[in-house]
Amino acid sequence: MKSSAAGGLPRSTPLTRRELLVLGALATVAPAALSRAATAGTAPAAGPWTSLFDGKSLASWRPAPKSPHSRASGNATAGRWVVEDGAIVGSQDLPNNGGLLFTLAQYGDIEISLETNNDFGPDSGIFLRCTEDGRGYQCLIDYHKAGTIGGILGEQIWKRRGERNFTFGDTPEVITLNPHVQPCPVLADAWPFFWRVGQWNEVRARIVGDPPTITTWINGVQILTFTEPVSQHPSRGHIGLQVHGGAGYPGFVRYRNLRVRSV
Repeated sequence: MKSSAAGGLPRSTPLTRRELLVLGALATVAPAALSRAATAGTAPAAGPWTSLFDGKSLASWRPAPKSPHSRASGNATAGRWVVEDGAIVGSQDLPNNGGLLFTLAQYGDIEISLETNNDFGPDSGIFLRCTEDGRGYQCLIDYHKAGTIGGILGEQIWKRRGERNFTFGDTPEVITLNPHVQPCPVLADAWPFFWRVGQWNEVRARIVGDPPTITTWINGVQILTFTEPVSQHPSRGHIGLQVHGGAGYPGFVRYRNLRVRSV
């Protein structure tokens, strides 16, 4: 017989493939989580969470059209940003024209959390300490073929590709693990059960110090951390949401439950 969730009795039926994959995912995540717990005492103290979005308006935000993503409009517009069904929804407003949506306030050492339910196609991200012309550190939300989530990029700061430890295949259920000093903590076979396709998932990013250390999480699991070797960017700036400019990024990005805290 099968055990009930409450009774905890032994079960005689074999585990399903789904259950095995979920257990596999936990087995890969757990050692990394234990390792991080051992060093948790060195993490900066965090303040209380503050909402960045009231679910009804963009009162705390403004379009920022001066980045390269808005060249198709002559840097006149920054994509289309609206509120629909309690979420911030972004897309290109003209063919190939994207842009950034900025917080009115600027921030230094912070942690930001949001939920995302983007179409599989747009290239997006969370910008940290961003300047008016779109320079900043980015937690990648490149939800498309050959993209990644939780990767780290110095947008217009680095002259190299960003840090990533997995890459999407032709569909969002498929990932390939990339060689990296910080391996992806989720097995490729377990990814479809860890990442809820077509549903809301949490992405979180933290930036502290100067030179900064940037850390990213997906659904509570740490994906990457990176420390800049030298200071090469202002220590304060806007938080930004991105719709990438250019061809090949169709669809809409959606964000809700955006909140921030100082660290």
